[in-house]
Amino acid sequence: MTHSTKYIFVVGGVMSGVGKGITAASIAKIIQSRGIETTAVKIDPYVNVDAGTMNPTEHGEVFVLDDGTECDQDMGNYERFLNRSLTKTNYMTTGSIYLSVIQKERNLEYGGRQVEVVPRIPLEVIDRLGKAATKNKAKVVITEIGGTVGEYENILFLEAVRMLKLKKPEDVALVLVSFVPALGAGGTELKTKPTQHAVRSLNSVGLHPDFIMARAHIPLDKKRKEKLEFMCSIEQGNVVSAPNVENIYDVPLNFEKDGLGEKIFKKLGLKSRIRDMKDWKKLSGAAKNSRKETKIGIVGKYFGSGDFTLTDSYISVIEAVKHAAYALKMKPIIEWLDSEEFSAQGGKSLKKLSGYGGIIVPGGFGGRGVEGKIAVIRHCRENKIPYFGLCYGMQLAVAEFARNAAGMKKANTTEINPKTPFPVIDILPEQKKNVEEKNYGGTMRLGAYPALLKKGTIAYRAYVSGHRSLVSGRISERHRHRYEVNPKYIERLEKKGLVFSGVSLDRRLMEIAELPRFDAAHRKRETHPFFLGTQFHPEFKSRPLHPHPLFSEFMKAAARSKKK
Repeated sequence: MTHSTKYIFVVGGVMSGVGKGITAASIAKIIQSRGIETTAVKIDPYVNVDAGTMNPTEHGEVFVLDDGTECDQDMGNYERFLNRSLTKTNYMTTGSIYLSVIQKERNLEYGGRQVEVVPRIPLEVIDRLGKAATKNKAKVVITEIGGTVGEYENILFLEAVRMLKLKKPEDVALVLVSFVPALGAGGTELKTKPTQHAVRSLNSVGLHPDFIMARAHIPLDKKRKEKLEFMCSIEQGNVVSAPNVENIYDVPLNFEKDGLGEKIFKKLGLKSRIRDMKDWKKLSGAAKNSRKETKIGIVGKYFGSGDFTLTDSYISVIEAVKHAAYALKMKPIIEWLDSEEFSAQGGKSLKKLSGYGGIIVPGGFGGRGVEGKIAVIRHCRENKIPYFGLCYGMQLAVAEFARNAAGMKKANTTEINPKTPFPVIDILPEQKKNVEEKNYGGTMRLGAYPALLKKGTIAYRAYVSGHRSLVSGRISERHRHRYEVNPKYIERLEKKGLVFSGVSLDRRLMEIAELPRFDAAHRKRETHPFFLGTQFHPEFKSRPLHPHPLFSEFMKAAARSKKK
């Protein structure tokens, strides 16, 4: 750990879900915009070693990094705000920290000494933060500590902050993101007492916040700021209002209006070389001024009236749609469609799809709502509604095409029906041994893999127009899946018109499937405006200022579709 590295820790108070991740990402963006190289780290207080086994309906989306690390959705926010690809050094959990310490003990790396929770666990955390700084060549490391102050789960991480701050007081800043509730008929009477208690909880573990980000549905007034400064012993001006916003990309701009950047630089003794958020302001303006509305339907299995709708399960998809829309000066209207509503293949239900500019079937696992998704895909294909399938959405598109266009009745994925007569989606032979032995980790394709694009296809044109470098027609995208298109059926599917426009370097794995936009013999005769699926997750690599080209192409098709 270099002496010059600066550390900013972001913790939450009063309640969970107060926006620590967006706050951490926004602070990182502000520092980056001033010419200082920064990186962001997430600490999850779970015993899980990573997020791969966590249910997205409880924890939110499982985000995947280039190196295959399965992590918390906030890592996606960090990458999007910083326009950087992060690595496993930027993510840790309680489980991964304990596992590392135990492995070191087993390897006699502690020289036979007694290994105690304190100080070994906090020291391991500090060591990892130093590695994250080195790996990312960062001057400043922003670390979000999951959970809420006062809980048992994150107390060892707070102890790491205390130890680091005691050793390097001039190089550490602590930010408390605290909820400020409102009472009264109009909801304008903001109450500071819960935040005062959160500060006392921090005091009880030897910490005191340098900054308080006051989260509320409205801006914090001067009187409440002064009260928090006085009651919590916060330096004047270091209580920053953090009201609800319609667009999360406005948050860094709002913080800068309160002078947060200058205050952090003063606290840490940093010198700002530049101050450039012009592109971010342009993005914010595009989001506010977009008037051309386009409805996008996302078909999932967690959107029924009996379920709690968890849009966090698909947060990267939502943001990727927004990125593409803003760049095209469009306003996306995203609506959630319950796949089980279409399971009966009722004509009345399917007709509602014509009201959308485009339909997305995102990634997922399991059999619930699958037949409804396949019915939606068929309707989109036959009625020329722009369709974009992501991972599972591609696999089901292949199954639908096999059933209804290639004459393979009852074609399916073996994930749903192991006895299907046409297993067009299957575990590859080299993976089956791991499945039989229940070594499921050995069957997952995780992280970034290269692929070759076929010239003249929708996918190829999209990447070229999106200014992505195509060295020898190659791309690199992130994966998280177990099943693949069965090589046995590829030729049969292609003969019926399905185009595999992206393949692995050895040409064994199908990465992109699409229908050509125009009839090969009659270039002016449109066969389908946009029908494309990816085995990978393009949403993981979309950025606010650099939309993913496939999402951009999909949104263009959706806009054209609604003009007709």
